[in-house]
Amino acid sequence: MKLLVLILTSLNLFACSSKDDLSEASQNTKRWYSSSDVKIGQHLFKQHCAVCHGEEAQGLAADWKQPLVDGSYPAPPLNGTAHAWHHSLNGLNRTILQGGIPLGGTMPAFKNKLTPEERLQAIAYFQSFWSNKIYQAWLERGGLKNDR
Repeated sequence: MKLLVLILTSLNLFACSSKDDLSEASQNTKRWYSSSDVKIGQHLFKQHCAVCHGEEAQGLAADWKQPLVDGSYPAPPLNGTAHAWHHSLNGLNRTILQGGIPLGGTMPAFKNKLTPEERLQAIAYFQSFWSNKIYQAWLERGGLKNDR
């Protein structure tokens, strides 16, 4: 009986865990970043990126594929539901570094605002929302390959 109570208590504690605990506990795919990177990246993302990409990288526009009145496109979700996973780590880093203007977007460059380590931590934060399936597809596309 004591064993059953212990098991049920453990299951209840797991079921009540925070979202961060659950996402980390359910990760079956080895990721390139650490939980510390995600935690620091969360702060950086909320400070520099959330105003356009949303607090949890979910995007803010109803349809990020539809151009705005000025012809530009809204900031896409970065949580694995849009196209960010099509880009390598180097490509994502380069976009943060140089901004989206060279690509026809409106995202400002963060070259003088974020260090190389901070850019990677911000990426770690939004990639932490990617499902294992999306992350694995990203790896298979060469997400960690050096493309420059």
